[in-house]
This record gives sequence, structure tokens and C-alpha cells, in this order.
Amino acid sequence: MKRVHYIHNYLLNPQHPVTVNLIGTGGTGSQVLTNLARLDVTLRALNHPGLFVTVYDPDIVTEANIGRQLFGWSDIGLNKAQCLVTRINNFFGNDWAAIPGLYPVSPKDARMDNLANITITCTDNVKSRMDLWKVLKAVPESASSNHGTPIYWLDFGNSQSSGQVVLGTVPRKIKQPESHLYETVSSLKVVTRLVRYSKVKDNDSGPSCSLAEALEKQDLFINSTLAQLGCNLLWKMFRHGMIEYHGLYLNLSTMKVNPILI
Repeated sequence: MKRVHYIHNYLLNPQHPVTVNLIGTGGTGSQVLTNLARLDVTLRALNHPGLFVTVYDPDIVTEANIGRQLFGWSDIGLNKAQCLVTRINNFFGNDWAAIPGLYPVSPKDARMDNLANITITCTDNVKSRMDLWKVLKAVPESASSNHGTPIYWLDFGNSQSSGQVVLGTVPRKIKQPESHLYETVSSLKVVTRLVRYSKVKDNDSGPSCSLAEALEKQDLFINSTLAQLGCNLLWKMFRHGMIEYHGLYLNLSTMKVNPILI
């Protein structure tokens, strides 16, 4: 019997736009933000309230970002989050928010304003994921579903020519309907449960001085390909209310995409 996960009802029939936190707007995050804007427009056309996105990133645009990330020469010196959100708001007519700083690293620092229904991470280090999971786990299980309650965590991660996307539930189980056709799964593993990050050495490569140097670390289209595939997973969630996989592994060297089955 096929295993599936039915999406939390609140995401399908919310009273307000579904809240999304996007953490990191580099190679992948800048692409994901544009895809979220397209998803928002489409959801509204289908009589859904759409999305409200808050973007976190403390970094500024440098010359090395031009080409591999969605920035232009006139953006150099600007904060990445503010630059991209201003552009998205002007282009699509949104009122999304930008926070030119780090996402809270501990539960005691996080307020309700820092929480969202869907958290998306596009960061380049292990510690940020471990810190985020501590914050998300600290939300009481008894918290009712509303515009600030964390429900899902979608993580993007990659090396030079490969990467993965992982969708997990945060941290509660999602009530599933009875089904005679499928085996329903109420809890999806987040990336920190799939990968034993405690044993991974966090080698943050740091900023590059040029595009050529940046391409030695990450291929030109690895980020945009991951962003498209990962946001397609979000689209399937909203469109069909049910998913058969909760992530994927991508290898651009072999041109292979392998789904992570539920």
C-alpha cells in the first residue's frame, strides 16, 4: 500500500495568508524567493489567501554574487534580504517583510513574530540548522494552528554539483484522514533527523572574492535547479493536499533526481 502524507488542513483553508519564513537569500534562497512569489500569485488565482513571506539574511551583495545569485551590479553593497524583498514587492505588488539580520539562534530569543507556518532554510552551514531545530522544537505541542504556528520545515542543501531538499513536520504529528487506498503518515522527518549533523564537520567556505572562485564551490545551476524542484513540492502540497514524497536528492553531474519516499 502506497504511503502518503495529507497536508495540514490549515494550509489548505486558512483565514489569512500562510506565513513563510525564508532564511538565507544566497544562491538557492534568492531563487526560492522568486518561486514563492509565483506560487503566491497562483494560489490567489485559485481563491486561496496566498502567502506572506518574511526573509532573514544579514549579508550584503558583493561582486562575486552577480551571475550565480539573483543580484545585479546596482545591488552591490545592499543587504540581500532587503534588496530582494523590495524588488519582489515592487514587481508583484506584495507587502512581504525583510529582516537584515540572523534568525534567532535559541528558543529564549525567538518571539511569536519570528515563527511561521512554513520555515524554509537555504543556509550554507550545519549550525544554523541545528539552532533552528532547537527553536522549532520548543514550540508547545498544544499550540493551536494559526498564522504563526510552525507546521513544516523545508530545507535546501547542496555541495558543488549535488544537493537535497527535505520537508519535515515541526514537530507535531499531522492528523490524517482514514483511508482505504493509502497508508497515511502523520510525521515526516526533518533534515536534522535524516542526517546525523552532530557528526558532520561544518566547513563554512565563507564568501568568495569572485564569481570564478564561487563556481569552484557551487556549480552555476545547482541552486536554481534545487529551488525549482523544492518549490514544486510546495506546489503539490497546496494543489493536491497530499504528497507521496517529502524531498529529493539531486546530482547534476549524472543528471539524476531521486525522490525521498514517505
